Amino acid sequence: MKKLLFIFCFLLCANAFAQMLSSNVDKKTIALGEVNRIVVTINNLHNEKVSAAPKNELLPFHFEEIKDSIAQNPDIYYRSIEFAVYEEGKFTIPELEFKVGGKILKTIPYEIDVINTAQKNDPINDIMKNKEVKLEATDYWELYKFYILGAIAVICLIIAIFMIVKWGRKSKSSPVVATNQTLKELDSLKKKKYVESGNYRSFYVELIDISRKFITKQYHLPADVLLTDDLIDLMKKNNTISQENEKVVEDVFLRGDLVKFAKTFPDKDTMEKDLADIRDFVKRSSEDLEFENLRKDV
Repeated sequence: MKKLLFIFCFLLCANAFAQMLSSNVDKKTIALGEVNRIVVTINNLHNEKVSAAPKNELLPFHFEEIKDSIAQNPDIYYRSIEFAVYEEGKFTIPELEFKVGGKILKTIPYEIDVINTAQKNDPINDIMKNKEVKLEATDYWELYKFYILGAIAVICLIIAIFMIVKWGRKSKSSPVVATNQTLKELDSLKKKKYVESGNYRSFYVELIDISRKFITKQYHLPADVLLTDDLIDLMKKNNTISQENEKVVEDVFLRGDLVKFAKTFPDKDTMEKDLADIRDFVKRSSEDLEFENLRKDV
């Protein structure tokens, strides 16, 4: 009898000084998105430190933790976790471990049944309300910077293309460019020494070809397709080319036609003079264009 009394007293004292863990869940069946709660309490700590998973990380994946409150004094550890589940089905809260000193204490597992209580005609509302986030200017920049930079690049490209089309094309077809290009072609013709070798036919063929291309580009007359007589007649009616320049073109072109058909055989001085006259005509063409612009303005 004394032994039984001793054992009873020993167990009573041991329980009085041992840590006691208890837990409970408010509801075992909840609706989708309904808030539920699990409470864990540990008594008789005697200043022992309690270690467990950090806040909002104690429950497994399907349980959305809403509020995790922890309170502790020298004798009691209290933890209350509010949670919700947003999928239908049965979900288990497993054993939750708490380390007290050198001991591991565990809760019992709980099975939570999640049901959909919505009816066919119920209005549909979001389970979780949208959160309003205030964005600063830097946040908008981070969100849309690639769109902004892309738009700027496209605008710059359009401007560059416009400038190239408007001014690039204009500069290439400007009177100065046409004049310089033709003078270079005349210099190249002179270097072929057709005059010195007496090759008058090749000389006049190339001289007239250069002149026709120049008149077409500079005066916008179809000199490259018209016969000599038709071109001379058009120049006189058009009044774009001065009379002095018309006379040069007429004399050289008519002489060139006679040479091509072997009806005349010019000497060296005549060939040199025709080349010089065409060169002067090309140089004076800018004066014709200036006069023509003034005439249009009037």
